Amino acid sequence: MTGRRWLVFALLGLVAALTQGCAGPAHVADSAANGASVAIQTWRLDNGARAYFVPAPGLPMVDIRVVFDAGSARDGDKPGLARLTNLMLEQGAGGDTADALALRLESLGAQLRLSARRDTAVVDLRSLTDPALLEPALNTLATILTRPDFPQGAFERERQRTMVALQDQAQSPSNLAQNAFYRGMYPGHPYAEPELGNEQSVPTLRREDVRGFHQRYYVGSNALIAIVGDLDRNAAEMLAQQVMGSLPAGEAAPPLPPAPELGQPKTLRIAHPSQQTHILVGQPGVARGDPDYFALYLGNHILGGSGFGSRVVYEVREQRGLSYSAYTYFSPMRVQGPFIMGLQTRTDQATQAQDVLMSTLRAFVEDGPTAKELRAAKDNITGGWPLRVASNRDIVGYIAAIGFYGLPLDYLDQFPKRIEALTAEQVRDAFRRHVDAQRWLIVVVGNGEPGAGETRTQ
Repeated sequence: MTGRRWLVFALLGLVAALTQGCAGPAHVADSAANGASVAIQTWRLDNGARAYFVPAPGLPMVDIRVVFDAGSARDGDKPGLARLTNLMLEQGAGGDTADALALRLESLGAQLRLSARRDTAVVDLRSLTDPALLEPALNTLATILTRPDFPQGAFERERQRTMVALQDQAQSPSNLAQNAFYRGMYPGHPYAEPELGNEQSVPTLRREDVRGFHQRYYVGSNALIAIVGDLDRNAAEMLAQQVMGSLPAGEAAPPLPPAPELGQPKTLRIAHPSQQTHILVGQPGVARGDPDYFALYLGNHILGGSGFGSRVVYEVREQRGLSYSAYTYFSPMRVQGPFIMGLQTRTDQATQAQDVLMSTLRAFVEDGPTAKELRAAKDNITGGWPLRVASNRDIVGYIAAIGFYGLPLDYLDQFPKRIEALTAEQVRDAFRRHVDAQRWLIVVVGNGEPGAGETRTQ
């Protein structure tokens, strides 16, 4: 190992020790907030890309998140295309092979991560700020974003890996339940299909599809960059320009259609040779930016979002021993994301467990939280809030979401204050308006036989 490469890994080891250690002072050193407010600076590049920046002096490193409105909701009639396009970015770019790109980033001590969800396609880079290391890392990132080669061999390999992943999902009761839930909740909507795609669509995807998707959606007007690190504003502006400036302006993706309303209650039952029955119950919840989100978040913490402190776990597990794990959550997205309740239980207990889950929800919607529950939930959320914004990587994820979903720039500062100000009546009112205790999509995966009015899906 060369002297310079040894130094890179020594510095990375020091950074890891500081950012991952349990000791308070060392961990806080990686925090952009560091106990203070998170002041987000923002500007727009000439090609339309938006930039969000939080300076974080203290450690010689920078976290970068590039976000495109290019998640699976943009797949159209080619489910799986967005994810495959995102995966292919690092498989060769600017004439360099995937191995060459990976070795270069490794030699610089930089870390690259790719991901695609329903709303977003994301490229993350973490680097030390030493110019001799940062500059080539940024150039590599820019090349990956703007000049991917999409080599045919790598495309075939990634497509085959996706097919294997789909086959694995077909054997997983939890994945079967999740996929059936979204198809049942969002029929005909861009959110219906999983990010992986499906076994019918993926074999039909072609390299030209990936290239066309990249040309359409990986453009400045459809992108943002979030930056958190040991930089000043001028350096951050140059970084954003270096990474994003060569993207064509293009056009922003069009608005997504509203989420369909859930009409009559519906049950989907999937036979599967699993030892336990998996149950998901849900309905359309809220979109990002909904003013009721704070009240729903606090209420869900009490209902089923806080593990052993929640009503659902108490009623389903502690009181009756029906399930090891039971939970509820809101998943806000660009348009209405779902409100989901779930559990796994023995097949002979499935009906009882589902009944307890539903009765617990109905009681909460009707009566709301008690004063004791409200106080405990507030203390838990606001007391743990500093840990949720305790690292640069946490901060960069939050400010990217703030930018993508158009949330207020003071969102992070206001979150604990908004939670603390809520009353029990406001929580109950928000649940009564957003949660219809009579209309549900229920997905059951296990060995049970479908009953009257239920639908078997394969």
